[in-house]
Amino acid sequence: MEAEQVVDKILADANAEADKITKEAEAKEAAEQAKLTEQLDKYKKQTEILAQQAGEDEKSHILAAARMDIAKEYLAEKRKILDEVFEQSRQQLQNLPDEEYQSLIKKLLLDAVETGDEEVIVDTNEGRISEDLIKEVNRQLSSDRKSKLKLSGQRQDLGAGFILTRGKVKTNVSIEVLLDQARKELEIQLAKELFEN
Repeated sequence: MEAEQVVDKILADANAEADKITKEAEAKEAAEQAKLTEQLDKYKKQTEILAQQAGEDEKSHILAAARMDIAKEYLAEKRKILDEVFEQSRQQLQNLPDEEYQSLIKKLLLDAVETGDEEVIVDTNEGRISEDLIKEVNRQLSSDRKSKLKLSGQRQDLGAGFILTRGKVKTNVSIEVLLDQARKELEIQLAKELFEN
C-alpha cells in the first residue's frame, strides 16, 4: 500500500471513529437530557404538591385564626350583654316593691339558714328587712332547725340581701354575691361555647 492510501485509510478510520464517538456522545447527551427532563418533571410535580399542601395548610391556619377571632368577638359581645343584663338585674332587685323584696329575702333566708340561731346582718341603709320579717321566717323554719334567728345590730355595705353569722361562720347572701355567682356560671358556659367551636 502506498503511503497515500495508508493516510487515506487512517483518515477514513479516524473519521469513522470520530463519527462513532460523536454519535455515542450525542446518544449519551440525549439520554442524560431525557433523564434530566424526567427529574425536572418529577421535581416540578413534587414542588406543585408541596405548594398545594402549603397553601392548604396556610388556608387552614387562616380559617382557624378567623374562627377564633369571630368566637372571641362573639364572646366579647356576650360579655357586654351580660354586663348590661346583670347591672339591670342588680338595679331591679334593689328597686323591687317592698312585698316582693321581702318575699325574696324570706325565701333566701329559709334556704340559707343552717341551724336557726344565726344573726342576720343587713345593709347600712336597709329598711325592709325588719324584726317582723325575721319573726315570720322563724315561724316558717322547719322542725330540724331552731327558730332563733335575730337581726344583728351590726350593719355593712351590702347593697341588698344579707349576711348570716354564727360564731366565726359567715354566709354572704347579698344580691351582689348571688349575681356574681350566677355570672361566673354563665361565663363558664360562654367559655365552653368558645372552645367547642
